[in-house]
Amino acid sequence: MITLIFADALQPFLPPARRGGAWCLPAPPDASLKHVIEACGVPHTEVGAILLNGQPAGFAERVADGDHIEVRAWSAADLHAAHTLRHWPAPEAMRFVADAHLGALARRLRMAGFDTLFRNDFADREIAALAADEGRIVLTRDRGLLQHKAISHACYVHATAPDAQFSALVERLGLRPGLRPFTRCIECNAPLKAVDKGTVLDRLPPSVREHQLRFTRCTGCGRVFWEGSHWRRMGLMLDGA
Repeated sequence: MITLIFADALQPFLPPARRGGAWCLPAPPDASLKHVIEACGVPHTEVGAILLNGQPAGFAERVADGDHIEVRAWSAADLHAAHTLRHWPAPEAMRFVADAHLGALARRLRMAGFDTLFRNDFADREIAALAADEGRIVLTRDRGLLQHKAISHACYVHATAPDAQFSALVERLGLRPGLRPFTRCIECNAPLKAVDKGTVLDRLPPSVREHQLRFTRCTGCGRVFWEGSHWRRMGLMLDGA
């Protein structure tokens, strides 16, 4: 038999009847720690560290009869600790890809200045390929996607409301040092560049033309942005997070 202890933060991934205590299971023949942990319902991307019989272990190590396995979650406090299973980039270097159900979260991340890819028709294989090829952190509420072998860095998004999703992500990944509000287009993700008012006059509503002085234009899609009521509402949301 093997014994598994899961951290409190990982309990929601376990079947309700198995939460809150140790798992005692027959030792699967020639099974890796990754296989055993995911068979219990916990995606490997949510695991921050593993102790096998009291010693740090990697996903590829094989289990044996009598093993005691402690599975820990990760948090902002230990993203860069030596005992964790993966290296995380600094907050200002983090880039994301969001699945088809997280468009509102993607817009908030772009508004905060983070490079975030999103399409509402992304297939799982496309997300996994972008994560692997471009070093992006996957954001999803799909537990199956998190078990894709090509994905190493990901966050399961527990909240359903976009503002709560954003606040939780800022806290969990320690994103505050990387915030660069209103430097990226919320529609297409390209960087914004300051422009003279005279170069965009013909694209402004009369009230904006009269009262606004500062403008930025997207270097990708060409959209023009200014500090209107929407800008102020979004600023309050970012301050709240």
